[in-house]
Amino acid sequence: MRDVRTIWWDDGIRMIDQTRLPAELVTIKIETVQDLCEAILSLRIRGAPALGAAGAYGVALAAICSRSIAPEDLLRDLDRAGDIIKSTRPTAVNLSWGVDRVRKAVAGADDADADEIRDAALNEAERVADEDVAVNRALGDIGAELLEDGDVVLTHCNAGRLACVDWGTALGVIRSATEQGKDIRVYACETRPLNQGSRLTAWELVEDKIPATLICDSMAGMVMRQGLVNKVIVGADRITCDAVFNKVGTYAHAVLAKEHGIPFYVVAPLSTFDLGQREEDIVIEERDPDEVRWAGGVQLAPSKVKVYNPAFDATPLDKVTGIITEKGIIERADMVRGL
Repeated sequence: MRDVRTIWWDDGIRMIDQTRLPAELVTIKIETVQDLCEAILSLRIRGAPALGAAGAYGVALAAICSRSIAPEDLLRDLDRAGDIIKSTRPTAVNLSWGVDRVRKAVAGADDADADEIRDAALNEAERVADEDVAVNRALGDIGAELLEDGDVVLTHCNAGRLACVDWGTALGVIRSATEQGKDIRVYACETRPLNQGSRLTAWELVEDKIPATLICDSMAGMVMRQGLVNKVIVGADRITCDAVFNKVGTYAHAVLAKEHGIPFYVVAPLSTFDLGQREEDIVIEERDPDEVRWAGGVQLAPSKVKVYNPAFDATPLDKVTGIITEKGIIERADMVRGL
């Protein structure tokens, strides 16, 4: 696993199919924009930074698949493809960021021919992926300063290398601290309804031989009250000027952490920040009700029962101790004054 990126280019987009974990590690090849959109919607690829790379590679893929010869026609094809890719997951800002970064890189290519535009799109997508690895390493090194030898960390969902091109955000901090020789243990919440915590985070931690304990989401409060964890570290899918959007359940952990006096840290690259918007401006994606009614092919609830299944929730910044970025740590006092 250490030598395999979550997503990369190899005559098409290659990615780990995260829906197959933890039973088997399988990689798939994406050869059309339609297939990429299916992979995003089905969560074969997921996690804010990984979606940024997916968006970037998606525009490059659209460029290579397009039959347009005239540069202006090719650029229109890229705009259409980019809009389709961005619509798959509206809450995760990195997806749009990755798409727009590649579109911007080729938009001014007035004197370029179609082949040069294709080359420029792929080169920019590769830069997005390579930079993500470097950024996550920087996040890990900065965040590791907050962890002491013997710390026990609670985390939610999956913010590891599977959520990024490599290394991870929240788990990247834990990895970096472990790499420094610190003894760090982790409590991983299962993260219903799709169990990214049990399927992905627990798998990553076992692979890296980092001591991990899996718990149900509803156990977090008891674990904090019993003093079994002393820090909470999570990732983020979008950070507005007043809230952190992350996997649903994050807000509850933040409230519980504040009640028990436990530091609550968010780890995210600057590409996840969307400071021109407020919580009320963001549309939270609602997913298929059957994700809650069913699990692993087993029906858990009546077919006709009404289901509320938001993918994310919003945590007000006053519940956050600090946000760890590749440029440093934003403390609560700075957040209160305004990001």
